[in-house]
Amino acid sequence: MIRVKNLWHVYENGREALKGVDFEMGSEIVALVGQNGSGKTTFAKHLNGLLKPTKGTVEVDGLDTREHTVAELSRLVGYVFQNPEHMFFEESVFREVAFGPRNLGLSEGEIEERVRWALRAVNLEGYEERTPYSLSGGEKQRLAIACVLAMRPKYLILDEPTTGLDGRSSASVVEAIRKLHSEGHGILLITHDMELVLELAERVVLLHRGEKAFDGPVEEFFSLELHDYGLEKPELLRISEKVGVGFVKSVPELVEVLVGGER
Repeated sequence: MIRVKNLWHVYENGREALKGVDFEMGSEIVALVGQNGSGKTTFAKHLNGLLKPTKGTVEVDGLDTREHTVAELSRLVGYVFQNPEHMFFEESVFREVAFGPRNLGLSEGEIEERVRWALRAVNLEGYEERTPYSLSGGEKQRLAIACVLAMRPKYLILDEPTTGLDGRSSASVVEAIRKLHSEGHGILLITHDMELVLELAERVVLLHRGEKAFDGPVEEFFSLELHDYGLEKPELLRISEKVGVGFVKSVPELVEVLVGGER
């Protein structure tokens, strides 16, 4: 369990980025949303110790992040940044995924087992000898996830995992996220993509000017006046409301309701 209590973060220039945020998560998919500057990235960086609280506490499975290094915490919380190509520097996919486990001092047999497992998890088996820079956008995103998975973290933070991807690549990343969640990983999605929130999230946390403005189920989140927070409802929900159906999570669900006439 990740537990955050009364988290404040004040940068050296005096800017208050977070103001008294409380938060808990387990093995669920949580979407972290809000306008640029709302504190999302600052908040997420506290969960693996990249930032330390100015006030309050952050605990990951009972470990206080102020008392443990990023290296120690990264074994529990993996962070996949928004631009995955910035993470790559090895000459092959295999070596890229092996880099983290190798730094843990594992045996070559254990390293290979972790690499194979991580690549299977994101459907990149057979890519071992490819260069990371030859991959498509969606493949690079999945490779970045595999690199973090090879460290065997319990929780994953994915920063804008589908930004800049075409429909097919986005779908492959969504499939990988669903698979990881089904295997017991807790996943925090930092995103502006309301379609992704609707499709994947079980719960939404909304930050606004450094404070938690909402924390609850997806359906309740989309009943808010999102324009007040610089956000918009997904097109699917706008259509479903126009035809008097209400909340649906997918096009097949909308079609089923329209054809069947019942919820």
